[in-house]
Amino acid sequence: MISKYYFINKFDTNNINKLDKQTIVIYRNYSLKTKNETLILKIKKYCKRKSIKFYLSNNIKLAIKLDLDGVYIPAFNNDFQHLAYSFKKKFEIIGSAHNLKEIREKEKQNVNKIFLSSLFKKNKNFLGINKFKLLTKLTSKKLVVLGGVSKANIKKLKLIKNPEFAGISYFE
Repeated sequence: MISKYYFINKFDTNNINKLDKQTIVIYRNYSLKTKNETLILKIKKYCKRKSIKFYLSNNIKLAIKLDLDGVYIPAFNNDFQHLAYSFKKKFEIIGSAHNLKEIREKEKQNVNKIFLSSLFKKNKNFLGINKFKLLTKLTSKKLVVLGGVSKANIKKLKLIKNPEFAGISYFE
């Protein structure tokens, strides 16, 4: 299954209604000091009704407690505490990285997939196609494209033989 990952900072049913069943919603509202469990459960219920998987960013304990589909561990999170937790079989842990050191860290955190940034978006973490392809050869984990994917450049994903991607602007 080819997955697309849509990062959201707020609950907007209009954007979620446009998604297909291969899209996974990741809630990552870092602006709030505490996670609003009621809001997260509301998003979970809405996504379930639409047959869309729902992940929480940067809070594994809460994702397990609320019985979500998975969790996203950002590159800045280098905690290993979750390795002691038990969770259901289908629970997925994904994480992001920007370089080889962070890829190795995510491997040690036992993530299922690594979001590698940034393929297209020209920021401080810009990799480009060649560096991205090189990094894919240095890990056995499935890599997901992160950063700058748009309707205009989505066909370029065929160049790296990687149809999975994550983003925000592509979906809005």
